[in-house]
Amino acid sequence: MNNKIILASSSNRRKELLNRLNIKFTTMPSNIDESNCDMVEPEKLVQKLSLRKAFKVANIVENAVVISADTVVVFDNKILNKPDDEQDASRMLKLLSDNVHYVYTGIALISTGDDTPYLDFDKTEVEMRKIDDNEIERYIKTGEPMDKAGSYAIQSKGGIFVKRITGSYFTVMGLPIHKLSIALKSFNIEII
Repeated sequence: MNNKIILASSSNRRKELLNRLNIKFTTMPSNIDESNCDMVEPEKLVQKLSLRKAFKVANIVENAVVISADTVVVFDNKILNKPDDEQDASRMLKLLSDNVHYVYTGIALISTGDDTPYLDFDKTEVEMRKIDDNEIERYIKTGEPMDKAGSYAIQSKGGIFVKRITGSYFTVMGLPIHKLSIALKSFNIEII
């Protein structure tokens, strides 16, 4: 059995969730280029990107289980990535205001030396309250939306805009821990 767990991500949210679960791990961001991915079904896209991240790290480490994840926000059948700039963040938040959107997070786990990955994804529905233009402007000035898919962080100030979710809160944060626990079991790693 591998004794190391590596998180193939620089996401503070994913690190925080693994720490909350008391999982001992190290981080090694994959830094893959996500720009050349064709638009496919969101559930396939997040799994494809997660898998690419996991394989990139697994190819340069030994004796480890590599965990990776990818999250996208989907509104009106369009993916809302991380904003390009403040204007783009404002555009996205105006779209999400008083509407329902979906957050997809894919996970991939690979044991080094084994080419058989564990792949899964989760989907959560998010309903936003009406957000006025002044709130959007002030929120953008915090800097929080600038590196977040869909331009908001549910676990921080952006959470004040969320009226309701149907599904996993942790999926919206970027790591569906209920799915992760099942995936880790398949590698003989128990969380509790």
